[in-house]
Amino acid sequence: MTTYWARVLQNIWHIEANLTQLDGEFDLNFSVDGEQPAILKVMRADCDTDFIDLQCSALVYLSEHAPEIPIPRIIPTSQQQLFSHVKGPDGEDRVVWLQQKIQGQTYANFKPQNLSLISNIGQVVGAVDKAWQGFKHPALQRDFKWNLTTAEWISDELNIIDSAPKKALLSAIAEEFQALKPQLQALEQQAIHNDVNDYNIIVNGSLTHQAKVMGLIDLGDMCAGPRICNLAIACAYIVLGQTDPEKALESLVAGYHSKNPLTESELDMLWPLLKMRLAVSIVISSLMSKENPDDPYVVISQAPAWEFLLEHNVNQALIASRLKVACGFEISPQAANIRQWLNSERGNFAAILGQDLQDSKVKSLSVEISTCPQNPFDLTGKEAAELGGEYQADEGVWLGYYNEPRLVYTDDAFKKGVYKASNRRTVHIGVDAFGPAGLEVHTPMAAKVAFAEYRAANLDYGGMVILSHQTPAGDTFYTLYGHLDPQSIAHLSLGQALEKGQVFAALGDLSGNGGWNPHLHFQLALTTTGMGDDWPGVADPDDLPLFNAICPNPAALLNIADQKIQYTGTSKAQVLAKRQAHFGENLKLTYADPVMFLRGWRHHLFDEWGRPYLDSYNNVPHVGHAHPRIQAVAADQLLRMNSNTRYLHPAQTAFADKILSKMPSSLEVCFFVNSGTEANELALRLSRAHTGGKDIITPNHGYHGNTTGAIDISAYKFNAKGGSGQVDWVQLVEVADEYRGSYQKDDPDRATKYAALVDKAIQAIADAPDNRKLAGFIAETFPSVGGQIIPPQGYLAEVYAKIRAAGGVCIADEVQTAFGRLGEYYFAFEQQQVVPDIVVMGKPIGNGHPIGVLVTTKEIAESFAKGPEYFSTFGGSNLSCRIGKEVLDIVDDERLMENARIMGDKLRQGLRALQEKHPLIGDVRGYGLFIGLDLVLNQSSKQPATQVADYVKNRMREHRILMGTEGPADNILKIRPPLTIEAQDVEMVLQVMDEVLSEAACLLALN
Repeated sequence: MTTYWARVLQNIWHIEANLTQLDGEFDLNFSVDGEQPAILKVMRADCDTDFIDLQCSALVYLSEHAPEIPIPRIIPTSQQQLFSHVKGPDGEDRVVWLQQKIQGQTYANFKPQNLSLISNIGQVVGAVDKAWQGFKHPALQRDFKWNLTTAEWISDELNIIDSAPKKALLSAIAEEFQALKPQLQALEQQAIHNDVNDYNIIVNGSLTHQAKVMGLIDLGDMCAGPRICNLAIACAYIVLGQTDPEKALESLVAGYHSKNPLTESELDMLWPLLKMRLAVSIVISSLMSKENPDDPYVVISQAPAWEFLLEHNVNQALIASRLKVACGFEISPQAANIRQWLNSERGNFAAILGQDLQDSKVKSLSVEISTCPQNPFDLTGKEAAELGGEYQADEGVWLGYYNEPRLVYTDDAFKKGVYKASNRRTVHIGVDAFGPAGLEVHTPMAAKVAFAEYRAANLDYGGMVILSHQTPAGDTFYTLYGHLDPQSIAHLSLGQALEKGQVFAALGDLSGNGGWNPHLHFQLALTTTGMGDDWPGVADPDDLPLFNAICPNPAALLNIADQKIQYTGTSKAQVLAKRQAHFGENLKLTYADPVMFLRGWRHHLFDEWGRPYLDSYNNVPHVGHAHPRIQAVAADQLLRMNSNTRYLHPAQTAFADKILSKMPSSLEVCFFVNSGTEANELALRLSRAHTGGKDIITPNHGYHGNTTGAIDISAYKFNAKGGSGQVDWVQLVEVADEYRGSYQKDDPDRATKYAALVDKAIQAIADAPDNRKLAGFIAETFPSVGGQIIPPQGYLAEVYAKIRAAGGVCIADEVQTAFGRLGEYYFAFEQQQVVPDIVVMGKPIGNGHPIGVLVTTKEIAESFAKGPEYFSTFGGSNLSCRIGKEVLDIVDDERLMENARIMGDKLRQGLRALQEKHPLIGDVRGYGLFIGLDLVLNQSSKQPATQVADYVKNRMREHRILMGTEGPADNILKIRPPLTIEAQDVEMVLQVMDEVLSEAACLLALN
């Protein structure tokens, strides 16, 4: 068949090319390969010519009137016709036409379907609709089942739905549609695509460029209709499968509005029209299923629509409000007038707590200022009862900020996902007034009781009242009062009138106000449409535009200035700008979009808006961020003293005893410094003092710190762009990488062969003309910046033997691997079954406090002691020693080494399962919670997938998971979380990694 139509192509268009048949429901479609990629469309035998002329003319109109819009262009025949009539191989008359082939992927099969792309889809659909406002064609007037303006026909076909609840749902949708039909019919009609579904949108993107729409295809359902129908149809398909369909809807509609401004009345129709389109799709597919019972696809295609309609029970009025705000409209027609009136009356309202609040102090409970709760995932009853207690000494009532991000909202009701790092509501959209229980609450102006209830659940509102008010112009707004004494509101009844300044309630105590430190939660709402009686007093930071529009700053009703209670925390943009101004350019930030963190707890961090992030990257907080035992030890010691090692202190010897209890018996002398860098610098001095040599042998691409001496032995730095280059007293050997090195896993002698490379380095030192001498061998036991490398078993044993035979000492840099991170081993050198002469330890031992430790033999220490006095002002301070010992005690007491083994095994098993699914994963390696994921473009060639690794790292961060990259090609994902990580967090890493790797594969395939 393709040969026949290839001849037709040659005869009519004078194009010689190979054809590949594509899927099509009624017509034939062929991909035309060659210099001018195109789609040859062969219409069914009974196709109406006017219908083809409509499609071709519409595309030509767009190309002439809006050439910037991405849309396939018609390729005229050699006779300059839009289409042609030919005989098919069966002798039937066929209409054929040719259009440009758009390069890319259908949106349905494209990843990631992020909000930026969805916004671009909206822009393109809006631009097309705007351009087609002037397009006229007689064939636009079509009466067929997919015409949304006549979709009420489904009411007569609902018996096709077997499930009674599903049938009732579709019936309700149809009734809602019927109610808005008069409004719909009053709208202007124009040419619309009418089928902007996920298979008719072609997109393209890359690992480094945001995806965008390349074109809309398939005008087979084109007709005349209101533009809002076209937008609703696009929305109906875009929201399916989205984890946050409301945000997807916002992005699409706002994008459309930016190119083709909508009216508020149109936005009110969008949600019911969206649902009606899904209902039509379900009914049509059900009818088709009856006609073709053996076609499973017909029923399967219903699943996403049913899932959305059944499980996504959104308040339609709130959706309309959300869309209005997204498009820059007021939340209601009265909103601007209400705000203006409130502002004009500022100072004239009755004092709601019976006292002037203009001089009341405003105190912060923000993420940035407050440390409550200690565990941001579990506010305790005691913490709630004492909330703001640090400010209680101030006289009188004090206020809490409006729009303030807080971490005190830890109940499940505030969470928006299954993981701890999922979205949560954190931003307080009322104002708090803290005062004694029993303090009377007054109406700010005349009111009626709209709602009064006792909410007895722990950490709920307790006594809660909503009052309605009217401006002189008759505009209604509402105020909410929470944490009241339930007995004080028992007299209130629905509709009860209250006078200005009337006492109607009192602040509750712990027994009746939800368990909180006595205070009033006061909130203003310009509308309750879509809010009901359970207003959110706290919003998701990403939803602030919506909820700030509904519940603006209530300062006017308190007779105070807005700015007095408006939260203005530290701006990330300002911090970034100052950092760029005041710090060196080579002090780099992680991630394309840097993050600012203000709080931490265990293996999570919180940004300035209280958004939680899973920290699977930072190995410094070894026992978790903000560990209470470390806080207590540090505070206790700072209350006492903090001095240096010139004076005796039991903390010094206790710390040394703890470290040495974990060491082989031959390692018995400690040196305390402030970092791993200093410890490595000191290791060089000790090795030289003991051997009389200077030269060092070290694996390539190692890293040992940022001092001059440490950089000299760190190929990762001295060989980098702008680096100082290799000094003559350093010999490099190949890192023992059994995945991509010279000797790999299939070589049983790889350990011996890698170790033999040291012989050449030793000989180079011996052959040097200036009588140089070997001081030692230093290596990260498991090279981290080299790519989370696990050397082959026996490698270090052979290396150490060669080094010692040549008169050198063996230095193990355990900064990355010590203290139980490996799960099965306390130190990495244990896995290699060696005993170093010097062990260097660093950052994890301080859990964020700067500590470094060097442990060595008595003999080496004695050699060093023959030189000048050794002293470090802060190394081994009382504070550092107590913190360091406490960290090691916590590892033991909380069985964190065992947790590292269990969670590490779970994570590596999951990653290896992903490796079977994703060819981008070349190797999964590591022990415990020291894990490397080697990403490759080809599993056979092992070509490093550097751009993929960068993409994955940044996308994981967008999903609230912190991860880094390492390796000579920067293609290794390194996973080194605090040892506190839990099973749920591992599941999140695996689930998101699966999703992001699928995205990367999709983007690679398109380029």
